[in-house]
Amino acid sequence: MTEHRNQPDQARHEELERVWGNEPGWRSASAVNHTTVGLRFLITGLAFFLVGGVLAMLVRTQLALPEQDIIGPDLYNQIFTMHGTVMMFLFAIPVLEGAAMYLIPKMIGTRDLVFPRLSALGYYCYLFGGLIIMSSLVLQIAPDAGWFMYTPLSSSTYSPGPGSDFWLLGITFVEISAISAGVELVVSILRTRANGMALNKMPIFCWYILAMALMIIFGFPPLILGSILLELERAAGWVFFEVAGGGDPLLWQHLFWLFGHPEVYIIFLPAAGIVSTLIPVFAQRPLVGYRWIVLAIIVMGFISFGLWVHHMFTVGIPQLALAFFSVASMLVAIPTAIQIFSWLATLWSGKVLFRLPMLWILGFLIVFVCGGLTGVMLALVPFNWQVHDTHFVVAHMHYVLVGGMLFPLVAGFYYWLPHISGRMPSDTLGRWGFWLFFGGFNMTFLLMHLTGLLGMPRRVYTYDAEMGWGWLNLLSSVGGFVMAIGVAVVILDIALHFRFGRKAERNPWNADTLEWATPMPVSAYNFASLPDITTRHPMWDQPDLPDTIAAGKHGLPEVLNQRRDIFGSDAITGKVREIVHLPTNSWLPMQTAAVIAVVCISLLVKAYPLALAACFGVLFFALRWSWHNGAHPVASPWRDDDPVDPPLHSRTFDGPGLWGMVISLMANGTLYVSLLFGWFYLWTAAPQWAAPEEGPIALLPLIASGVLLSLAVLVFRRAVSQLRQGTDARLQNLLWLAAGLGLLHFLSLVWVLVTAPLTPGELAHDAVLTVMLYYLLFHGGLATIFTVLQAVRVRIGYVALRLPYEPVVVQPFWMYTLGVFWMSFAAFVLLPMAWGGV
Repeated sequence: MTEHRNQPDQARHEELERVWGNEPGWRSASAVNHTTVGLRFLITGLAFFLVGGVLAMLVRTQLALPEQDIIGPDLYNQIFTMHGTVMMFLFAIPVLEGAAMYLIPKMIGTRDLVFPRLSALGYYCYLFGGLIIMSSLVLQIAPDAGWFMYTPLSSSTYSPGPGSDFWLLGITFVEISAISAGVELVVSILRTRANGMALNKMPIFCWYILAMALMIIFGFPPLILGSILLELERAAGWVFFEVAGGGDPLLWQHLFWLFGHPEVYIIFLPAAGIVSTLIPVFAQRPLVGYRWIVLAIIVMGFISFGLWVHHMFTVGIPQLALAFFSVASMLVAIPTAIQIFSWLATLWSGKVLFRLPMLWILGFLIVFVCGGLTGVMLALVPFNWQVHDTHFVVAHMHYVLVGGMLFPLVAGFYYWLPHISGRMPSDTLGRWGFWLFFGGFNMTFLLMHLTGLLGMPRRVYTYDAEMGWGWLNLLSSVGGFVMAIGVAVVILDIALHFRFGRKAERNPWNADTLEWATPMPVSAYNFASLPDITTRHPMWDQPDLPDTIAAGKHGLPEVLNQRRDIFGSDAITGKVREIVHLPTNSWLPMQTAAVIAVVCISLLVKAYPLALAACFGVLFFALRWSWHNGAHPVASPWRDDDPVDPPLHSRTFDGPGLWGMVISLMANGTLYVSLLFGWFYLWTAAPQWAAPEEGPIALLPLIASGVLLSLAVLVFRRAVSQLRQGTDARLQNLLWLAAGLGLLHFLSLVWVLVTAPLTPGELAHDAVLTVMLYYLLFHGGLATIFTVLQAVRVRIGYVALRLPYEPVVVQPFWMYTLGVFWMSFAAFVLLPMAWGGV
């Protein structure tokens, strides 16, 4: 009788596994499932971490004794530059994003992230970009200007080889990965939570990841813009940072630290999310001050964007600015303290179980508090002046970043390992790994505070014996190797546990969050049915939840029409609004990333015709990608048996694609605002800023171009308005008219650019104007292409009154293009004219 009851369930599980699973063998490279992509991020990040660790050990070997010449100055500069680059860009952010990709759908009760192909694209961009950067080290032409690439050290004058180009192009490539993950995570958390999971019932880890993803969207574009400008200066001779042409090298520092300081909190927040998730589990009580922690997360995210100048206290900024940024730097300690006191209160009021993950959490609390205290010291301007660019700053950075990120990350690894493997790690090996790492870490970096206070500069490859730093550096280097042994023990433990680990019970830590309601090891589809949530602690308050999920007693228990379906929910209440159909396994993400890699490599070897051809290849794959969306037969053809309540998202006006477009435009807008910032900064602060007496851009053609763009937007809005009003009679004609007007706008902008007497190689004024015109051209052309595709899809039948989804997604792009055009006209043309010349 039992066997008879289980047969339908077994068949249903097999069908879910078939639809949601990866292709076998080498074809698994086409996988887009979030579990697979997340694990690939984690494994690749670990590989880069080991490379960065080896580079660190080379640095410590060179500095162990005075006056050593094991590593020459040129190679040493490459090694410390690559160490920082690997750890910051190829390990910390990608690994945390990978952990978020793996965990978030399971925590919010869904089967996948909302844009699976975007996740896969992000991974391949990360992999290929990282390999491009690492190849420079293998070829012995690695960047040597520091992981921050300050100008003019990174300019073609002082770094004439391709090393800086590897950094600029490779990092920009990797940043595509980070921003795609940011968009993916924001939309998934807001729009695909389990039915009933309102914001106030969302796991605290999801709040941390939501803040992190939004900070990526607003924090990474300034660095992307700075990298593009510096590469244009190096490759094309355009002047942005050259003083003689009206530029300013300090503009690079502003753009870099507009990214660099939020990045510290982008790294810290997910790690703190792990701490806030694990402490209640091992204290066996709910987190104290949930709402206060959410508020602290939001405040920390906002404040972090106002601190970038405290990295520039010694460059000669005004006294008022020094005071403002000093106070702001100390204020950020308040939301940090709220979280620490909440963690301590939870531990104090609970019955703490000192399991292996908890040991790493305690190590984090000790190390991070010490790093926070030295951070407050560095926020004081007089002290900052004394220790700036010394080993004290290096020690502080490692206490904050390694203590604030790596300790919680290892705790998280141990905590979620049973979820991945179904087995428990070794408690003995794990504790040996912790004590070796903890002792070696403090031995290394605690002593570096002392060498910094004694005046040892950072980034020096050797030092005289008379300075008295030798014994401190020797002990610090010994500590580094002890720490490396600890890392090796942890990796050995993790590797061995897959073969020899004790089989884990269901929910082995007695956790409260939803990911432990999935099978162990986890299935490709996470949940056999999508649960209803009524509490913040579902595994504590509904202990039978895993059984009811597996029995198919919740939402979407069956596969419909061979689709990968999940629920789309209200952003605030979590109530189900639609069924979101997701794309299945695809080679398009890998193909698109591979062609982008060809663009980067072609630019590195200065094969510009090949780079241009590869750009058209990127456009081809991107358009093919977008073509297989909406009601296309590959995505979700129209069927008479389609669900009506809730409907499929491609049959609505407010699917996740609209949210993805808006979030992407936020990142795009941040890049544009960074360009405006650069324009006004150079205008007001560059010592030799100069502009032509007469404006170099023809005014009337530019206005005509803007009028054509405005008309195109009005026509497109009219088409969408008709859809909303229930008619599609003139939809195709309106779309073709909007595309025609957009094409005329594009051509008129091309004419303005061709006829303008701009000299970007001589004047920073003209260089910024040229970048602005290309930016407007790119968006005008892309909006036109989008509209042509929509008109064609109307003719084929993929867009219609019953399939209104896609034009609503394209409309914000048109609105954004119009907004940045007239904003550019005001900022770059009208304002200088009204000011009487720039």
